[in-house]
Amino acid sequence: MFSRTADPWTPGAGSRSLDRWNATGTAKQAETLTSFFTQHGLPLLFVVVMLESFGIPLPGETALIAFGVLAAQGHYSIEWVIVIAAVAAIVGDNLGYWLIGRLGGRALFARWGWLRGYAERVLPRAERIMARHGGKTVFFGRFIAVLRFTAAWVAGLGRMDWWKFLFWNAAGGIAWAAAVGLVAFYAGKAAADAIQRYGLFAAAGVAALALIGFIAVQIGKRRFEARL
Repeated sequence: MFSRTADPWTPGAGSRSLDRWNATGTAKQAETLTSFFTQHGLPLLFVVVMLESFGIPLPGETALIAFGVLAAQGHYSIEWVIVIAAVAAIVGDNLGYWLIGRLGGRALFARWGWLRGYAERVLPRAERIMARHGGKTVFFGRFIAVLRFTAAWVAGLGRMDWWKFLFWNAAGGIAWAAAVGLVAFYAGKAAADAIQRYGLFAAAGVAALALIGFIAVQIGKRRFEARL
């Protein structure tokens, strides 16, 4: 007749309540984080990609992949993700070209010890590649970690004509944003469809294949960079 309620003094009742409270709190945190990225994400994507392109070590490509997957889930338009990432890459590279390469010059690298050490480690390699391949280095530099921002610095240091730099830089930024964004978008869409049709086992399989593909691409890029 009477419904029984859990006695808080019953052994295990407190731990069950704590588990429910933790689960609720975690769900709310995840919901808040998702809401933040879905409402303010595109400006965040712009800032991260732009700063990485300028020369600050941030995960710009990882951010683009994440937003491509979010676009596959319907949170964003993939067209806007690609446009924002491309514009951010072009703006960041041009800031590096002018502020670091043309205006700052080698005197800027000699002014601070930490920057000088960094420049001595990465610039000679980038300069050799630039001397060998010219403007094409700016284009393909978007896809190679060591050149993603140093190519803009070296182009500025070498006084490459700005219009020539802008042409190769814009072409590379657009191609990079489109290629990485679309791969992430369609991979995310395929994963969502597989989960919907076949459940969590399909999700695990897709995740494993994506991880293997990601590792293979990273190994290939590292080997290619080592040969440059």
